[in-house]
Amino acid sequence: MILYPAIDLIAGRCVRLAQGDFARETSYAEEPAAALTRFASEGAAWAHIVDLDGAKAKEPRQHKLLATLAKSARLKLQVAGGVRSPDHVATLLDAGVSRVVVGSLAVNDPPAFTALLDEFGPEALTLALDVRLGPGGAGKHAMVATHGWTEGSGQTLDHVLNLFPAVRHLLVTDISRDGMLTGPNLPLIEAIADTWPKVALQASGGVAKLHDLPHLKQAGAAGVIVGKALWEGHFTVKQALHASR
Repeated sequence: MILYPAIDLIAGRCVRLAQGDFARETSYAEEPAAALTRFASEGAAWAHIVDLDGAKAKEPRQHKLLATLAKSARLKLQVAGGVRSPDHVATLLDAGVSRVVVGSLAVNDPPAFTALLDEFGPEALTLALDVRLGPGGAGKHAMVATHGWTEGSGQTLDHVLNLFPAVRHLLVTDISRDGMLTGPNLPLIEAIADTWPKVALQASGGVAKLHDLPHLKQAGAAGVIVGKALWEGHFTVKQALHASR
């Protein structure tokens, strides 16, 4: 299972949000370039970076910074936030980003995301689906949210995923657990992995303890996004890598 240490950026600062709420921000003193160097020195092969300004604005806001980080980083970067067009994807890939995350565009304009898959290939893109679980809403029936988690799409995860049979990388976030350190939603991950076994599933939201990582691997996750638990010092990247094997 691949570990993706996470960096969320607002105006170039490393932050974490609770449940995607911009009013519930925790800011950290470490610079993003220094954080990437630290991740790499502890053995991480990948990092996951989110341009929160771009996600909120529905268009890129920090691509210049992301390009600078991609050129200097000693690990592969998966980057998200405000990606809405082929030019956005091309700019990031040309800068050295290894994989670009697309979320709201895929939900709101499926033909546009299919065109991106055709143009750049499924290995260059990750489909991100952020879900809210209502009463009885679990697994593939979870409801997808868009635009930095601020809007509901009215579509289920099952419906959206079935639109894109070419997708190879899928990132699913349980919004209710993100940044809350309450543990991951193992039933959700297991249900998705069982239904779409050929998709490399990345789990996001709630990781708090080292034992969460082998549990996610057993549930079928091919990767895991870990943010607040690392930033708050619950464990190190090195320890997380060992637990993820």
